[in-house]
Amino acid sequence: IEECCKGMAPARALDLACGSGRHSLYLAGLGWKVTAVDFSEVALELLQSRAAERNLKIDTRLADLEKGEFIIEPESYDLIIDTFYLQRGLFSQIRQGLKIGGLLIAVIALVDHDPDLKPMNPDFLLEPGELKSEFSDFEIIHYLETRRDPQKRPNAEIVARKVNRQAEL
Repeated sequence: IEECCKGMAPARALDLACGSGRHSLYLAGLGWKVTAVDFSEVALELLQSRAAERNLKIDTRLADLEKGEFIIEPESYDLIIDTFYLQRGLFSQIRQGLKIGGLLIAVIALVDHDPDLKPMNPDFLLEPGELKSEFSDFEIIHYLETRRDPQKRPNAEIVARKVNRQAEL
């Protein structure tokens, strides 16, 4: 996140399934107007406490994304972050929620059949190439599928910019 946001003018960011808000705090510290969404009241209280300690303002939203309790408004965000949370139904909302020129940063676990890894519901794991394919209409700035830690699942990571394909026609 830090590397991707260097040089970007602070604007409006959305942190999906933010947990205790590490990315939200970082962005707010750079002057971004951050909306942080999670279903855990405890995590959001921790985030608000940490933000207050740093004199930062973050708009926290308690919502179960799977139940559709938070809708991403079309063309509302300059940056959307989705780390370690997969809900395929949100991909279209993410695509629509970014402004032209807006950036998606996502890191999501991949399917892995390693018998030494803790089993996970495959509904929450990407297939190889799936994330890149899902955002193939974006300008892909960075894409990598890798296992950074041999004890953990491999991840797909993407940094992609929403482009105006109509302008190219």
